Amino acid sequence: MIQKEIKEGARFEFGKNWERFISCLNEERIKIAEKSLCNMLMCDDLKGKSFIDVGCGSGLFSLAAVRLEAEYVYSFDYDPQSVSCCLKLKNLFFSNISRWMIEEGSVLDEDYLKSLGTFDVVYSWGVLHHTGAMWRALENVSLLVKNGGKLYISIYNDQGKISQVWRAVKIAYNKLPTGFKFLILWPAFVGFWGLTMIKDILRGKPFYTWRNYSRKSTRGMSFYYDVIDWIGGFPFEVAKPEEIFNFYRNKGYILEKLKTCGGKIGCNEFVFTLSNQNK
Repeated sequence: MIQKEIKEGARFEFGKNWERFISCLNEERIKIAEKSLCNMLMCDDLKGKSFIDVGCGSGLFSLAAVRLEAEYVYSFDYDPQSVSCCLKLKNLFFSNISRWMIEEGSVLDEDYLKSLGTFDVVYSWGVLHHTGAMWRALENVSLLVKNGGKLYISIYNDQGKISQVWRAVKIAYNKLPTGFKFLILWPAFVGFWGLTMIKDILRGKPFYTWRNYSRKSTRGMSFYYDVIDWIGGFPFEVAKPEEIFNFYRNKGYILEKLKTCGGKIGCNEFVFTLSNQNK
């Protein structure tokens, strides 16, 4: 099914992009990922906590959760190539542990999610808006949260007409044959990074921002693969911060932490706690 969607231009090859990303993964990027998890979850480690990575992608944040001593980590993704990336990281860093499980699955499959049980930390960064059914995914992911547990999600910011333009760009990019995708990708790189590169050169520090992107991104990511992910990332849906807040408040969640992208391109991040009086 997924390969058919990719072939028809209805879905971006997220897993293929993640496979390229993990080739540049290093200790510094992993530590930055760990720090970003702790900062948003307001903790020093994940000792005694169960952690599920919904749409695990490269597996970087599942790896971070294991290194932060989570009692149990469960990773799944709809894209088999992403699952393969996550398995590679496990085999590389923690091949012999049983507290990290990885498999293929969909957040839109309610029966599958119910079979997994509930977790202390449910993590889904930049995933649910790529399912093609974002509000159903937002509904379903709440099935995984324990009473008193935390839900950490990030969702693309709704910029109105600008978001509609980006949706058209993404559709065009995914429908182009591989050899012609540069027609959209290269102008995007210039648009995103041209002015920054010029400023770095004028400061006498060519490529400084480029080389230090993993630190400035706060998540240990790569500027190159982030741009590709942004341009290609489809399906594509967006939401205003207040829409997400109201959606989960009505389900008995309390907003613990919010990090917005300042109304610009990017994701708004939310950490909710499920009230013990619910479920």
